[in-house]
Amino acid sequence: MTRGGLYFAAVQFLFVTCWTVYVIFLPQLAAQAGIEKKWVIYILMAAQAIFTLMDFSMGVAADRVQRVLGRLGRLLVILTAVSCAAFLLLPLAAPAGSPVLFLALIVIWAMTSSALRAPPMALLGKYVPKPKLPWVSTLTLLGMGIAGAGAPYLTASLRGVDPRLPFALSSVALIVAVSAMLWAEKHLAGTGANAAPEAVEKKPVGTGVVLFFGAVALLGLGFQAHFALNSAPLYLRFAKPAELDYLMPVFWIGFNLLIFPACRANERFGGTAVMAAGAVSGALASALAAAAPSLESLLVLQFLAGGAWAAVLMSAMTAAISIGHVGCEGAATGGLFALLAFATFTRMGLVAAQLNQDPVVSALLVWLPGLAWMVAGLLLAWLTLRVRAPAAESAQASS
Repeated sequence: MTRGGLYFAAVQFLFVTCWTVYVIFLPQLAAQAGIEKKWVIYILMAAQAIFTLMDFSMGVAADRVQRVLGRLGRLLVILTAVSCAAFLLLPLAAPAGSPVLFLALIVIWAMTSSALRAPPMALLGKYVPKPKLPWVSTLTLLGMGIAGAGAPYLTASLRGVDPRLPFALSSVALIVAVSAMLWAEKHLAGTGANAAPEAVEKKPVGTGVVLFFGAVALLGLGFQAHFALNSAPLYLRFAKPAELDYLMPVFWIGFNLLIFPACRANERFGGTAVMAAGAVSGALASALAAAAPSLESLLVLQFLAGGAWAAVLMSAMTAAISIGHVGCEGAATGGLFALLAFATFTRMGLVAAQLNQDPVVSALLVWLPGLAWMVAGLLLAWLTLRVRAPAAESAQASS
């Protein structure tokens, strides 16, 4: 299981790296294609809108493919090849000065790259025994966290570089990694076949599922507000702009290190319980960061906020897989990723409208993450108690 988890970590690392390369060079490539700079934010928003739609659609498709054909890896390799080809062509097509061709390649890339979000989670949900899910999910998200931590350094190192080189390297690396998906699926199927029978676990149903995904939406919005909108202004109270490249990764360092104790807590207490604890912890860390008296205290709080987000995201993934078990893991995790993409879309829309520069709105944004995460945490805590109550009553009655 560990080897499979490390493989999926590599895939997620390369996927996030491709997105980082895309964001770094998009303004330059759009200008070469004849697109004004003011439209760049809307192109980014369009990609997130496509992710929102395609993440859920790809998850549903993954469930259907597994039920009918029993093998998903081949489809993922094909879709990723198309995605990498479109991504590779972006810096080659931009100098031609054709906006239509350039935007068409972005649409193809965004649609097909969604194959690397929910469908691999469907594979994990199908083959990984429930007790091992937190560990494999932790390793998978570790790749995402490492890529997030390295993004500022990648941005600094790629300044002035010909975009064709990083686009080619990231595309080739990703398709080489995903080509091993057939091995990963076979490996997971082989190890899962010998697993012991799983205990029946209580999970949210009906209204509980709606509350769970409602909490996910709030958590996603809180994350976007805290990290993407608030972190830099909070640091600039104590540091110079040139130092942001070294300060922003602290959140992701906390994510990468504290995800391991969060994994152990998940194995013991369950996904929704750890999600609730992570949400409340993140709310407190974010609120205290807004009033941090020094750079040192802000760094500690950002580290803790990153760890809280790790607990939330890892537990949300395992809980979503549990909700979709059996046969709908792709749809459930697709819904999770779709809501996170929608949160990113919302944040970009706020920036496009320049509302974050309004003094009143910016003052409210400082406290939005804490409020959103706290409400989500309370919802999840109530949901955890609601799900566990019948099991406790049943145990008392049998004794």
